[in-house]
Amino acid sequence: MKQYRIYLAIAVLLLASLACQAIGGGTDEAPTVASPDDNSDNPGTTQPAPTVSTDGGNTDDTTNTDFPMTADAFNVTEVSGTLVFYTKLSSEETMQFYRDEYTSRGYTERDLLTVVSDGTFSMVFDGDPSGKAVVVQSVDLGDGSRTVSIRLEDV
Repeated sequence: MKQYRIYLAIAVLLLASLACQAIGGGTDEAPTVASPDDNSDNPGTTQPAPTVSTDGGNTDDTTNTDFPMTADAFNVTEVSGTLVFYTKLSSEETMQFYRDEYTSRGYTERDLLTVVSDGTFSMVFDGDPSGKAVVVQSVDLGDGSRTVSIRLEDV
């Protein structure tokens, strides 16, 4: 029964993300990333995307993303511009990580859209160069871990 709830929570997050992409007219274009040797003085340019192992470092599977992830991220997946991963951090620690990370980048949290309820949370940050909002959502899986889903969306 516990595994059923985990799979249901993940499925709901992925379906909601895909539905938002369909409604918002998501594109299949790959994100642009600045070259590491780009000496541009423009502070708004994107930085090289980190490479993250999708299974805790056991294989060569990697995901390149511009979204920040917690240091303990595992089972990292990127589908249609949505990054999904697992973490062992608590809800409060995960929220604080994203507040610190995005405010240090000059983004602002839309407090009206921050929702915390029964082991889940949703946060929205404005300030992405694309003009879209960064949506961070998380669900407690009940086994000491939680999923985190991050995407850009017109909100």
